[in-house]
Amino acid sequence: MEIDALRHYCLAFPHTTENIQWGYDLCFKVDGKLFAVTPLEPAPVRLSFKCSPQMFAELCERPGVRPAPYMARAQWVALEKLNTLPDPELRELLAESYRLVFERLPKKRQLELSRAVGEQRNPKQAQPSAKKKKQSARKAKRAGAGR
Repeated sequence: MEIDALRHYCLAFPHTTENIQWGYDLCFKVDGKLFAVTPLEPAPVRLSFKCSPQMFAELCERPGVRPAPYMARAQWVALEKLNTLPDPELRELLAESYRLVFERLPKKRQLELSRAVGEQRNPKQAQPSAKKKKQSARKAKRAGAGR
């Protein structure tokens, strides 16, 4: 996977932002929490991301994958090359990284973000449908008739 494809994929996750940190590292975050990092200049590590403890152990046994510098204690792995893993597998791992970080956000914040995504995806859903408007009108009419 190339940097542009990686960037496009990561930014497709809801509420994901990107910024440059530590001089030349492109960081992907959800609600300010890091879930993937890739350097924009040549470096020994090409991509780092969070994974589950079980997946961390499995991935670290594979060639070209090692514990991420400074982040291994939080189950982050580092890929020596962007093509160390097949694209479909890498996409799944990045989605899992996003999910793991999102789930660590406070429940209240998760709910706020989830609601915002729902409103963005279907803004009409927030407005009552024509059927619901008619039902409300009937209820109001009945309530007025009973007085």
